[in-house]
Amino acid sequence: MLVILFVSVNFRRKGIFFVAIDLNRPLSEQGPFDVVLHKLLGKEWEEVIEDYQQKHPEVTVLDPPGSIQRIYNRQSMLQGMADLKLSDCSGSLFVPKQMVVLKDSAASADAVVEAGLKFPLVAKPLWIDGTAKSHQLYLAYDRRSLAELDPPLVLQEFVNHGGVMFKVFVVGDVIKVMRRFSLPNVSNCEKAKVDGVFQFPRVSSAAASADNADLDPRVAELPPKPFLEALVKELRSLLGLRLFNIDMIREHGSKNVFYVIDINYFPGYGKLPDYEQVFVDFFQNLAQVKYKKRQHCK
Repeated sequence: MLVILFVSVNFRRKGIFFVAIDLNRPLSEQGPFDVVLHKLLGKEWEEVIEDYQQKHPEVTVLDPPGSIQRIYNRQSMLQGMADLKLSDCSGSLFVPKQMVVLKDSAASADAVVEAGLKFPLVAKPLWIDGTAKSHQLYLAYDRRSLAELDPPLVLQEFVNHGGVMFKVFVVGDVIKVMRRFSLPNVSNCEKAKVDGVFQFPRVSSAAASADNADLDPRVAELPPKPFLEALVKELRSLLGLRLFNIDMIREHGSKNVFYVIDINYFPGYGKLPDYEQVFVDFFQNLAQVKYKKRQHCK
């Protein structure tokens, strides 16, 4: 269930009010609503939303349950990224090579080699279910370390990126970027000497912010604005979402070669400066679009 953190009077002053949905009552008997904001999944809820939208096409649903479901599966999350139209926009985009392990991590070592994946590998739970465990990441340095991992999971090649990750927050048409400390580069010497599994620190914590750190400018430089705008436009269309964030890294030593490593639906916007004003503007824009449509239909 979505917990609303918008407590500022800014919303009420702008005529925006949040009303909790009672899941024990038919949605069509509640409201009236301008926007239904949710993070619920499941076939039953999806049917409720579909029925509600048929009866109330004037209400905006953020976002479609089917689109959210795709993001909660790390196998389907990044599918289609290679087909995005990002030419002539100051950057190149890739997805790390990856594979899915559904059971018996130890036996997956041969499959890893056959798939052409190179160690070290980032191990991520296959499903994102809102728990801290589903966001826990590990770095597996060798074949034997795979036996220590609990499937189902996704194994993704680790890409050296200077220890900095870019979190690209999307709220409708608005794009905000924050830097986060990540895992440092892994040298060839380290690959040869280190084995076992390393647990990632949580990069979502405030202590992980790298926005005010003294960093190498080549590492700290944000992705080019035209590149981000083109990427977000394509992703909004591909995913059918308006509230999400992209975890992105720049390949170490490159100018503008980027990898998307994760996408999160309705992330923790509370860490974003001025997030409340961003959402005030977003909801007001939704209302204006709806009003113009009504006027056009008259």
